[in-house]
Amino acid sequence: MSAGDGVPPTSADGAPPVSAGGGLPLSGVLVADFGRVLAAPYATMLLADLGADVVKVEQPARGDDTRAWGPPHAQGEATYFLSVNRNKRSLTLDLREPADHTRAVELVRRADVLFENFRPGTMARHGLGYERAHALNPGLVYCSVSGFGPGPGAALPGYDLLVQAVGGLMSVTGPGPGEPVKTGVALVDVLTGLHAAVGVLAALRERETTGEGQHVEVNLLTSLLSSMVNQAAGYTLAGAVPGILGNRHPSIAPYEVFEAADRQLVVAVGNDRQFAALCEGLAAPELARDQRFATNTGRVAHVAELAEALSALLAGRTAAEWFELLTPLGVPCGPVNDLAGAFGLAESLGLSPRATVAGDQGPLDLVANPIGLSRTPPRYDRRPPRLGEHTEELTAWLDS
Repeated sequence: MSAGDGVPPTSADGAPPVSAGGGLPLSGVLVADFGRVLAAPYATMLLADLGADVVKVEQPARGDDTRAWGPPHAQGEATYFLSVNRNKRSLTLDLREPADHTRAVELVRRADVLFENFRPGTMARHGLGYERAHALNPGLVYCSVSGFGPGPGAALPGYDLLVQAVGGLMSVTGPGPGEPVKTGVALVDVLTGLHAAVGVLAALRERETTGEGQHVEVNLLTSLLSSMVNQAAGYTLAGAVPGILGNRHPSIAPYEVFEAADRQLVVAVGNDRQFAALCEGLAAPELARDQRFATNTGRVAHVAELAEALSALLAGRTAAEWFELLTPLGVPCGPVNDLAGAFGLAESLGLSPRATVAGDQGPLDLVANPIGLSRTPPRYDRRPPRLGEHTEELTAWLDS
């Protein structure tokens, strides 16, 4: 599958590098990762988990910005950096230095995939833009991740919070009208990283037929608009501009947070059958026969009255009790967990949400890749690299 003529270098003891990923879906795919922070590194980590040999190119002395984004820390590294950089090797290059620039060019010539998420035009100024890279390596799949695309928005800074604001996500997120709130994680970066990974895999598949690489371009703004699915389509198809509904849903009810006897509980009823089951579980079957609530359309129209009735009933038991009682009836519900509770739930369901990799100061307990493959599951061979950890071996390979 390789576009270049380079074989991944051996380690210092002559053994094949762990990052070669033999036997996995992306074995033999060499990724030149010029990305930093979150969107591109998340995408390249997913590819690395599936066997790609990812060489993370970093600036000497400083490295990826997220190396300094702490606390919290683990084994002397920011957990932010650790979260998206396992199974990679770190190569430090100063692209302003002739020798390092030559090595970067050689890496591009040998790579199958290149990721970059600088402001549009930055790689071209270093002589590594798409046109130059394609000339060096016609089979290269070149992925550019930006905030607002290469056109008039090229100069705008692509920060997740900014895109959540100007991209409309905050306009539908918050406790109530006029109170916009960001999501609790850089969700737009993660979604964009997923789109980037899908685009690269599609381009690699097409290359198998044509032998030609291509330019994959994704940006935070249109990734967010696509990810807003029904809310965005309500606007494009019907001209509906949604507002903040707090924890309620614009189209289905009851679909919100209620106060149980001890803590908050989500009830996410998606159809009339589930609502009838909820009413039976609450020992209030008359609610399902009430003309205001008998259909989903009616429940949405009378959501405040419905919430009042349900709140009085749900306050009588704990969240765990309601979960145990209502779940067997087919009612989607559950407590509002913190992360400890969320991991505990996943583990109790046998979903294995953690992945342990060997660290230089003991094991590192990372979050597992969520993709399950029956024959070639993701690997967790290499901890996130220290800055420049593999520069010597990779430099020797590139200079050879």
